[in-house]
Amino acid sequence: MSADTRRRGDTRTEIQRVALTRFTQDGYDKTSLREIAEDLGVTKAALYYHFRTKEDIIESLVADIGQAIDDLLAWVRSAPSTRERRVEALHRLAVLAQGGAGDMMRCVQQNEVSLAALPRTIELVHQYKEELWRACTPPDATLEDRLRARVAILTILVANRGTADLGGTDQERTETALRIASEVMP
Repeated sequence: MSADTRRRGDTRTEIQRVALTRFTQDGYDKTSLREIAEDLGVTKAALYYHFRTKEDIIESLVADIGQAIDDLLAWVRSAPSTRERRVEALHRLAVLAQGGAGDMMRCVQQNEVSLAALPRTIELVHQYKEELWRACTPPDATLEDRLRARVAILTILVANRGTADLGGTDQERTETALRIASEVMP
């Protein structure tokens, strides 16, 4: 990989990071490409080199996070569904949630009305949640088992929302969520 390619990739990632923070804190509708460019200290033209619209940025974020979730789903499905494997899936999901996946899910939740104009993005996020639920539900699951699997996954995601109202550090919230989710997972 050339230095120019690496810099372009770094710039793209930095644009995504700044945009995701803005979309989550200020709202998708209230964030402009100009503000993202200003936060980065670049011109709008430089931003346009990587992304023409806010929609392009949000779709790229979903695609990038989607690949990580696809990898997790492939791992979960690569062997028989045991309780130990489902609990390990929770640990792997927690790692993803501490990174971009948790931030992206929080952004989508906080901007669901605004993002309704991007139905493909919303559908994809919901599809990933559904696939995680199915992958982490034991075969021949009872109603209680299905609910427990969903609660376990949501516990991991809620703990990584970055909100101060839960208290504790990111690490404390993650450890606590993993303990609770592991106890709940069928």
